[in-house]
Amino acid sequence: MTVRPTLRCLRDDLLLRVPSIDVPLDEVDHPLVSKANEQFAGPIGSRERIRSIDDVVLFKVKVQRWRGAVHDVGEPSWLVAAGIRQEGSRNDFYEAFATAARASRARRNAESGVVSATQTSCQDWLANDDDFDRYRAEAAIRMVRDLRVVVRRLVCASLLDGKEHVAEIPGAVLGIVVQASDDHATYVALRIVGSIPHGLLVLTLELVPGCDKFGWYPEFAMPDRPLAPGEQVYSNCMDPLAAARLLEDAD
Repeated sequence: MTVRPTLRCLRDDLLLRVPSIDVPLDEVDHPLVSKANEQFAGPIGSRERIRSIDDVVLFKVKVQRWRGAVHDVGEPSWLVAAGIRQEGSRNDFYEAFATAARASRARRNAESGVVSATQTSCQDWLANDDDFDRYRAEAAIRMVRDLRVVVRRLVCASLLDGKEHVAEIPGAVLGIVVQASDDHATYVALRIVGSIPHGLLVLTLELVPGCDKFGWYPEFAMPDRPLAPGEQVYSNCMDPLAAARLLEDAD
């Protein structure tokens, strides 16, 4: 399980800028974020509830002088509030947080005209739509990054032995074979088994290094065998200089 700061917590409590979308918020360089991910990595482990909060279950996380509140809701979970324990001060972060949550409950009671059964309201601190939008955007970037690594690994492996190499990708099985053709060109065949969105297929083809993204053509067989049921095969030619660089990098 990963723990990520909410955007509000990141900016207002940790005093950090929101990083570019290719940086997952659970990997932000901050001791409290690192400690939260270490402490809540597994389903069991150190868990100390913030007893003064009664409308939602929040847990304490502490490292150095930093204190935080974690909302453990599975993957992902959220660091929803944070603060620093001042040296020599009697002010407690968790007491101050509970006081703010009680004030929030009083305000909500007054606005709605209904008295809640709970003494606190943490709604203003919990993850909201902006946080979930950021998480989904990161997931898309992460998928592309992981897919690029897989495609490159399969291409490099086949460049070394001329055989087909296979890996699983989201929703499908991907196979790549790279061979020298009779006219001394470098031939690439890519096969996919499984039902994947057309956009993901296009992206996978574009990630094959050294190939013109407009040069892919459907095939009716792999180089050494006929087409299997449910299999899509596409072929292209690879730039020999790009192939050489890949082999150098693989050494």
